[in-house]
Amino acid sequence: MSVAALFGEDMLLGRLVVGISRSPKAVVAAVVCVILLFAAVVGPYLVPQNPFDLAVLDIMDSKLPPGSESMDGLTYILGTDGQGRDMFSAMIYGLRTSLGVGVFSGIVALLVGTVLGLIAAYFGGRIDALIMRVVDLMLGFPTILVALMLLALLGQGLWKVIFALVLVQWATFARAVRSAALVEKNKDYIEAARTLGISTPRILLGHLLPNCLPPLIVIGMLQVANAISAEATLSFLGIGLPITEPSLGLLIANGYQLLMSGEYWISVYPGVLLLVLVFSINIVGDRLREVLNPRLGER
Repeated sequence: MSVAALFGEDMLLGRLVVGISRSPKAVVAAVVCVILLFAAVVGPYLVPQNPFDLAVLDIMDSKLPPGSESMDGLTYILGTDGQGRDMFSAMIYGLRTSLGVGVFSGIVALLVGTVLGLIAAYFGGRIDALIMRVVDLMLGFPTILVALMLLALLGQGLWKVIFALVLVQWATFARAVRSAALVEKNKDYIEAARTLGISTPRILLGHLLPNCLPPLIVIGMLQVANAISAEATLSFLGIGLPITEPSLGLLIANGYQLLMSGEYWISVYPGVLLLVLVFSINIVGDRLREVLNPRLGER
């Protein structure tokens, strides 16, 4: 059975799946994303060590190169860091944190931006002007700079990082939704819904929102990648997540000072994993953009 027959090419999900299946590069990237997501979800239950449980760490195992064995026979396939933590286990835990921060902050930002974008487009006037001035203000500053300023005031913490990322992301969704909703709000089916007395929330969520989904899907994918990169940058700089809630950015920072002394694996391996993760999400997002935007055409 073909992919088109399985998912239905006339449906949005079918268009997305078929579009990705027609690009070998996108298929590879999508498979990598699924594997990394699976590893982030179930990996901590399968790895040989909880790298952040002080009771199982031994300082004698610190900075062991890849392939080394510990005194109790455990093989460190990717080596250990300066605290004697298994790098493979630490990377899986860090992947889980980085993906969780990126996906959760992206979903919350999408919800906030979508609601405000729909309200701005549907009601127009002063409400539209107010919301869009705030959007312009938020988009007028570099994302990482705003996040740095917020975390400098709030301090470290998982929920503080998520809050900062939501605050710098929602405006992108709001602008995209408003643009799509402005095209739809004066069409006949919206006028018919108003005439029938359908409530405003039902018109916004049941009629306008479905026609705004294509750009939201693309922007959502790309913003998740941006959030993961931003969180890694903030944690690398020491103002993001605390060491008790490790991410890939923190793991890179832990080995940065040791690069010149030869212990490259402590920083390089988490950096490669972060690069693969962000690159794969961006490839899938770019392919979805091509599929959902007819003006770009099929490549």
